[in-house]
Amino acid sequence: MRENEEKFNTYNVKIVVITFASQEIAHEYCKETGISRPFLIDESKEVYQGYGMFSASFWDIWGPKTWWAYFKEILQGHKPKKATGDIYQRGGDVLIDPDGIVRFHYVGDGPADRPSLDTIFQILEN
Repeated sequence: MRENEEKFNTYNVKIVVITFASQEIAHEYCKETGISRPFLIDESKEVYQGYGMFSASFWDIWGPKTWWAYFKEILQGHKPKKATGDIYQRGGDVLIDPDGIVRFHYVGDGPADRPSLDTIFQILEN
């Protein structure tokens, strides 16, 4: 997503990361990855569950899509890190317009399942 920062800016999109990690872990993650986006901490998982992002199955987490994503990261010179926290959490993407209306809601099957940026940009154009 960082490579497309300027394109998101043309749509006046504000990206927020929501995590249920502690503030200390979130801060450390930002330092390690260089992410400068706002983080909202949802330790109670209220927001997370409100968007239907419940636990994934073993196969969702360790299936072929995940191994393929790890393989691509390794090819790019990135070493996968040991997971911390809840590895069975489902991630997702939610686009909320300035009026607070959810315009797109996607819950991934596992860590490698995300909508394409092309899909997100098509939604933003409409």
